[in-house]
Amino acid sequence: MVKKEKKDIKMAKLNKASMSCNKPRKSPNPKKKKVVKACSGGKEKIIHFGATGYGHNYSTAARKSFKARHKCSSAKDKLTARYWACKNLWAGKGGSTKSSPKNRKGKYGVKKVAKAIA
Repeated sequence: MVKKEKKDIKMAKLNKASMSCNKPRKSPNPKKKKVVKACSGGKEKIIHFGATGYGHNYSTAARKSFKARHKCSSAKDKLTARYWACKNLWAGKGGSTKSSPKNRKGKYGVKKVAKAIA
């Protein structure tokens, strides 16, 4: 058997004591967009959220789908990544004109072109 070597993610250590509660900021984790020290009911938790490879808020339709898929209307617990993704990354009206990243083309931002048969 060949053991898989774990890739070392070079990530800066977060000092939980120096972070302020419920204020998202850029994550030092290269796989995540944001980090927040979530504080609720006397509990504190460090939460990384938002995949870096997927871009952000491209269209109203994409935002609507995300909110439905993740049930953002019922996300009330501040100690979850779902709450922070819904509140911070996908809140607001959106309508960005940016296109999707080249490696993540989906149904929101790709124009389908019908080829004419000659």
